[in-house]
Amino acid sequence: MLHIFFIMELIKKYFPNLTSVQIKRFENLAPLYSEWNSKINVISRKDVDKLYERHVLHSLAIAKVINFIPGTRILDVGTGGGFPGIPLAILFSESEFLLVDSIGKKIKVVNEIKTSLKLENVKSLKSRAEEIDGEFDFVVSRAVTSMPVFYKMVKKKVARENRNPLKNGILYLKGGDFYTEIAGFGKRVTIYPLSKYFNEPFFETKKLLHISV
Repeated sequence: MLHIFFIMELIKKYFPNLTSVQIKRFENLAPLYSEWNSKINVISRKDVDKLYERHVLHSLAIAKVINFIPGTRILDVGTGGGFPGIPLAILFSESEFLLVDSIGKKIKVVNEIKTSLKLENVKSLKSRAEEIDGEFDFVVSRAVTSMPVFYKMVKKKVARENRNPLKNGILYLKGGDFYTEIAGFGKRVTIYPLSKYFNEPFFETKKLLHISV
């Protein structure tokens, strides 16, 4: 319990205006993922103890760049165990999230987590991105493939009408050397260093890419 207290102090340091409902949901992530990861491995074993830094805060980096307006539609492609979609859905309860992954057991975990947290703004589906119907304001992901491949997969899923201050498109969490991947996107890509928002060493090499579609 003390461990959770200190973890939540880390979350609240960067997101000080959380409601009591949001705080409770974030607190519940640790026991839920600990339980389900022991049955279905959706998080690296060495990362389980650093769930909030490496998965929750990493996902919430998107919220440092955009405050989704109510009704915003977000598609999370290759969500794995629910990242970045689950933490973002907790934060933006009035936005709509569809979390997809091609691996059924990972979607099973997402279903269990969203049900336990009573996240009514989350839907989940075992599917490939290319098979998804409908349009979304943003497609989010955590480095599931190279950017040119990802862009080709999802570009037709992005709605043309902008409702948020940030133009509709892709919000992609990525680390390492990716500059050759984005060379062809020109001025449509914006790079946000996550070290600008978070002090922990983990974020020193992490970036958020926004590519308008």
